[in-house]
Amino acid sequence: MTRRNHRRLRRKALSCAVIGSAALLAVGFGPGPAGADPDIAPTEQALADFISAAPGASADGRTPVAFAGTGSSSGSAGSRASVPVSAGPEVAVYLAAFGYGILHPDASPPGANDWSCRPTQQHPRPVVLAHGTWLNAYDSFAYLAPQLVRAGFCVFALNYGQANLLEGGGFGAILPGRNGVGYMEDSAKQLGEFIDRVRAATGVDQVDIVAHSQGGPVADQYLKFEGGAGKVARMVTFGSTHHGTTLLGMATLGRAINNLGVDILGFNELFVGHANIEQAIGSPFYAKLNQAGDTVPGVEYTVVGSRHDEVTNPYELTFLTAGPDATVHNITLQDGCAQDMSDHLTMMYSPRAASIALRALDPDAHPDLVCTFNPWFIGGGGGL
Repeated sequence: MTRRNHRRLRRKALSCAVIGSAALLAVGFGPGPAGADPDIAPTEQALADFISAAPGASADGRTPVAFAGTGSSSGSAGSRASVPVSAGPEVAVYLAAFGYGILHPDASPPGANDWSCRPTQQHPRPVVLAHGTWLNAYDSFAYLAPQLVRAGFCVFALNYGQANLLEGGGFGAILPGRNGVGYMEDSAKQLGEFIDRVRAATGVDQVDIVAHSQGGPVADQYLKFEGGAGKVARMVTFGSTHHGTTLLGMATLGRAINNLGVDILGFNELFVGHANIEQAIGSPFYAKLNQAGDTVPGVEYTVVGSRHDEVTNPYELTFLTAGPDATVHNITLQDGCAQDMSDHLTMMYSPRAASIALRALDPDAHPDLVCTFNPWFIGGGGGL
């Protein structure tokens, strides 16, 4: 490939990154200032209304509208997972990581997936990273993973929940490296298979999990229903949708309509993806997931939420209640550090969040928490 063509491809990919960020904004899964008034509200209902109101008809004279029905209207079954193999660079700015992830969708977080790594007496358990919706292992953990590796941990990461547009992955899945869109039950199975591979390669019985956003309920599903009990000692989550999200309060309305028999959410799986539908608060997925309590015996949970989180909203939905033989540490990122402005995506590029993860995984070696400014939307590892 000539240098000129490479530059052209790079510009095109970065343009896609900008479009992708705009798409996240449009459906409420990206940063946006309070009070913003987009043309289409970030709700399933508003999206369907927009489609139904579109002028014109098809060649046979029919006009498409949001319809009533039962079950999923997508007909999709299953998703896939992959293991990133080529390490990307360490970066401290979320937007830079997002752009790199578009250009290199199979990149691994720096230092992760070194299959020759062996746990030590000080760090006896590997750390498995689980990304969120429309993200990948690299752009979720390009900042945190190398810090864990330098601290002496064996770190592993996968890309799960891969589904294309025709499989119901949603428009977000058109962009390279946009994963976590398949059914969360399938993603939990993929996570379990990956953890078993890590356990076999490193010769350990248990791992620790660090999860962002959807990675939290996917890990919960694995622990409760996919054989994960006893295989995980500690779980650290950031902005995870453990109890779903209101998406600014409107997903609740969409779910209520769906439960009345109007398949408005199923109709829009084509647009937002299966996993996003399942993450609406009150969904059947969460009814089953949490019916016996939030936690699994024997696991120590550290759950981090941000007051500026516009996805897990209200952010308190991320917090867990400890059940029998489980420990839960619920932490608000801004408590004691108001200058950390991290939102849903940029909390993974927050020095304070990284210090919380290190303390949760190895409290003796990392007892102190960092407090620095971290900008909203951009994420800068403590600076601009």
